[in-house]
Amino acid sequence: MNIRRLRCVRCKKIHHELPDFVVPYKRYEVDCIENAVSGDRKTADIAADECTFYRWKCWFENFATYLVGCLTSLAIRYSQIPVEPPSEAPRSALQRMGHFVGDAPRWLARVVRPIANTNLWVHTRSAFLSESS
Repeated sequence: MNIRRLRCVRCKKIHHELPDFVVPYKRYEVDCIENAVSGDRKTADIAADECTFYRWKCWFENFATYLVGCLTSLAIRYSQIPVEPPSEAPRSALQRMGHFVGDAPRWLARVVRPIANTNLWVHTRSAFLSESS
């Protein structure tokens, strides 16, 4: 697999483009995580235990509001939606994501890729945050 390296014309830095099947800082493919967080019972085919499924669900619940905010920001930035408050009643984060990416299979890939490739993905690994002794 080749990961494209792209040089920004503005900042001159090199960035790596995220493939569709990767979720940053996760060890499983996006389809596996999607099945677990959406409650799909295809998880029987995934080589992971119930603890891992539980952690993925917790991760998604904690991160979902941020993801929806990023999708909203990108939609406004690229003039896909006007800047105005929603007129409907509040919905779950998964339903709000569906407004941007739909609910067809691979919806999580359609959420992750634009957020990661625009450098909005939050670094979630805490090992590098500890103070060195």
